[in-house]
Amino acid sequence: MPDAPVVVSRALRGAPPDRLPEAVDGAVRASLGASGSEVFVADYQISGLWPVRDPQVFEGCRQVAQRCFSSQQPVVEGEDGGRCRVFVPVSVWGERLGVLLVEFPAVVPADRVAVVGEVAGELAVALRAADRETDRYQRARRRQRLSMAAEMQWDLLPGRSVQQEAFLLAGQLEPAYTVGGDHFDWAVEADRLTVTVLNGTGSGLPAAMVTAVTVNAMRNARRSGGGLVEQAELASDTLFYQHRGDRHVATLLLEVDTVSGGVRAVDAGSPHVWRLRGGVVTRIALEQQLPLGMFAETRYDLQEFDLVAGDRLFVVSDGVYAATPVGREEYGRRAMARAMRSTRLQPATEAVGTVMRELHAHHADADLRDDAVVVCLDWHGPSGRAGGGER
Repeated sequence: MPDAPVVVSRALRGAPPDRLPEAVDGAVRASLGASGSEVFVADYQISGLWPVRDPQVFEGCRQVAQRCFSSQQPVVEGEDGGRCRVFVPVSVWGERLGVLLVEFPAVVPADRVAVVGEVAGELAVALRAADRETDRYQRARRRQRLSMAAEMQWDLLPGRSVQQEAFLLAGQLEPAYTVGGDHFDWAVEADRLTVTVLNGTGSGLPAAMVTAVTVNAMRNARRSGGGLVEQAELASDTLFYQHRGDRHVATLLLEVDTVSGGVRAVDAGSPHVWRLRGGVVTRIALEQQLPLGMFAETRYDLQEFDLVAGDRLFVVSDGVYAATPVGREEYGRRAMARAMRSTRLQPATEAVGTVMRELHAHHADADLRDDAVVVCLDWHGPSGRAGGGER
């Protein structure tokens, strides 16, 4: 039997960016004796998985694919003497893209399932690269048309999740198809993880444009070697000299030392930071400074706090914390902490969705009145082992 990952890798490199699922299908048929395959991608709300190639043939498999996606573990459906379906997660660097289904004419051994997992890894890397070259996978993820502002926001994101030995980080924006100014960004380099969360002002395209300028100004400073203070100050000055204080952005900038667990922070009128430790949710008190862009030549100070193995951080925008449906108290008063505690057995990638779903339920499933962002950081510690009991 040919080395399937090698065959798939060659097929993917030789395929046009919009034909990756077909390349994988041909390669697994030839190298693994498969009878067919399908690629499912997650939608913008991470509320479902959707087939890329044939919406009809494998429509009945979506629930099983969702179970594989949520658990990030292979799922095998086999029949004695009959066909076998192997579902494996399509993920790279902690970014969950979807699920690969490979169908076989008979039940396959465990080592064949492991090979399908390797194939999915090759596909994940290719899909990340292809997203800039084709719209096919973007279209498959959309359940409705994005607003212009949302188009800009999703294109600006670094991803939906990222993982290393020391941490797992995930984020979610809502309302997914019309989000305006709220946003998050992150970057990993050597022993440093930088995370920024923005609570944009206004709505629609003007809010998205302000956020885009802010994010790119902070990236410019960061990529030039600047620390958190320089990132905040360049973004603030850029915004002020463009809008003269009429537009400003409340922002939290965090830098995590992935060796020590020490965190540096710049709180520019920021979104809220909460820690789940030992089953207890507490707010991390940071001294709020002026939002970015409010005044000329604003200068910012660093603050510090520490993480211990097993800590979970949530960063939420005002659209989450201060959400106040008619006749109900703020989500952040009590309901948000309950939602955060309920996630303690979930990974960060699932926890962000739980907090968002509870936010929608708090609104009695009515449309959100404001943009909402939730970012969740699971800190495992430099050894990659969470310590001491539940979160």
